[in-house]
Amino acid sequence: MNPSLKFFLFLIISLEISFIPNLVINLTFLVGSLLYLFISKYSLKKLALIIVFAFPAAFAIFSSLYWFSDEPNLIAAWTLFTRMYVLILLGVILINTTPPLTLARSLEQNFHLPTKLVYGWLAAFNFIPQMQVELKKIKVAALMRGQNLSWWSPSLYFKAILPALAHSEELSEGMLAHSFGRYSKRSKIKTIPLTWKDWLIFIFFLFFIQIFFIFCTKFYL
Repeated sequence: MNPSLKFFLFLIISLEISFIPNLVINLTFLVGSLLYLFISKYSLKKLALIIVFAFPAAFAIFSSLYWFSDEPNLIAAWTLFTRMYVLILLGVILINTTPPLTLARSLEQNFHLPTKLVYGWLAAFNFIPQMQVELKKIKVAALMRGQNLSWWSPSLYFKAILPALAHSEELSEGMLAHSFGRYSKRSKIKTIPLTWKDWLIFIFFLFFIQIFFIFCTKFYL
């Protein structure tokens, strides 16, 4: 499916799950998402870390609705507990199946997202690996001076601001050198097609999901 349509489909599903309190819908998407991640051989270590890191927030929501509420509601507590995991796993599937650069190019070419916004997005994503290298350099330099900078040390990130500013200046000069402008016509390195087949797949999944939502809200909690 076209990356932009896939993004819109996931966005619509997430919004509907957020506004429709239904435990059956949540459990269905939760099981489906986990099955998809297992079948697609997603890293079990990463999946376990995601589940563990999200657990405190999900548990806090559950406990506030069930143990600390004047009117405890077990179904509502489990609904909100599972909703958090569903939204997180849907995000994981979208990120795992759609590279951010491809999505940005698709939104620009197929849905006319402003070029200024897309290039800012691309610059930010491309800057992440460079920032990781800079952080490692700063840590090594600090160790050579007998200073240990941990990953949660504010000094580490304060020192990283300078290379970030230098990189942004270089990027700005590079874009000006290539005559970048909001309304300038630009050539494409890679074309992202949007075909009728993509629209058909999008409409089919959207229609099927709407029927499923209507069925669940009518017959289940």
